[in-house]
Amino acid sequence: MKEKINNLDEVVSLITKKVAERLGGQEQKKSHNETEVAKATDYDQKLASMIDHTFLKPEASKEQLEKLCGEARAYNFATVCVNSCNIPLVTELLRGSSVKPIAVVGFPLGAATVKSKVFEAKEAIAAGAREIDMVVNLGALKSRDYKTVFEDIQQVVEASSPYPVKVILETSSLDDEEKVVACALSKTAGAAFVKTSTGFGGGGATVNDIKMMRRIVGDSIGVKASGGVRTTEDAKSMVEAGANRVGASSSIAIVKSPSAEKGGRRSYGKRYERKTYSRSTPQRRTQRNVKSDGY
Repeated sequence: MKEKINNLDEVVSLITKKVAERLGGQEQKKSHNETEVAKATDYDQKLASMIDHTFLKPEASKEQLEKLCGEARAYNFATVCVNSCNIPLVTELLRGSSVKPIAVVGFPLGAATVKSKVFEAKEAIAAGAREIDMVVNLGALKSRDYKTVFEDIQQVVEASSPYPVKVILETSSLDDEEKVVACALSKTAGAAFVKTSTGFGGGGATVNDIKMMRRIVGDSIGVKASGGVRTTEDAKSMVEAGANRVGASSSIAIVKSPSAEKGGRRSYGKRYERKTYSRSTPQRRTQRNVKSDGY
C-alpha cells in the first residue's frame, strides 16, 4: 500500500529513505560480487584470454561498469568493450592490469559520417581506448559504393593508429557476396580484425560466417565472433571455426563451465593465438598478393 503523503517535507524524507535503502542494498550486492570475483581461480584461462568482456547497453551505470572491469581483471579477459563515452572511467578502472579498453565507434548503425567516426575514434583513444571497433557503412555497402566503404574504414584506421581497428560487418544483414566484399575491403583498408555483429542488429555470429570470414582474410588479420555467444559451447565452436577473439557479455559463464580445465590447458582446433596486429602501410597493401589471401 502506498504511504500517504501530506506535505513536501514528507515527500523529501520518503525519497531520501527509499534512496538510502536502495544504496544499502547495492552495497551489500557489491560486496557479494567482490567476494565472488576474488575467487576466480578455476576457469579456462586460454578461452578467457580471447574474450572481449562487453557491456554496450546505453543505460550502463557506473556501478555496472565497475563490476564489468572488476570481472575482467579477475578473469584476465583480453579487453573490456564499452561505448566511447565510458572509456575514461573504464581506462581508470583497468589501470595497472593487462586488460585493454575498447571503444565502439559509429555504433550501432554505422551510418555516421566519416568525419564523425574519425573524431569519435580520436576522442576515445585520447581517453584511453587501446582498440577501436567500428561499424561498417552498411548503406554504402548495400549500394555497392565500395569507394565510400573503403575510405570510411581506412580513415578510421589511420585516425586510430597505432591501435588496432575491428570492422563490424553486421553479417546478419548481408548476403554472401556482401560479406566477401566487406571482408576484402576491411583487410585492404588496414583493419586488424573483421567482426560479425553489433549485437543490436537482430542477428549474431554463426559458425558458417566465421568460417567464411577466415577463408577470405586468411591468417594475417583477426576474426571476432560477436553477438549471441553465451555459452562455453558457443565460444568453442566459434574458435574452432577460425575466430581468435570472442565478444560476449556472458563471459564468466563461458569460462567457468564445469568442463573448463584449470589453467586453460585446452585446445580448440586450429589455434589462432592472440597477437599484436599492426596497421598495414599503403606500400605494403600495394605489394600484397590478394589472390593468395582468397579474394
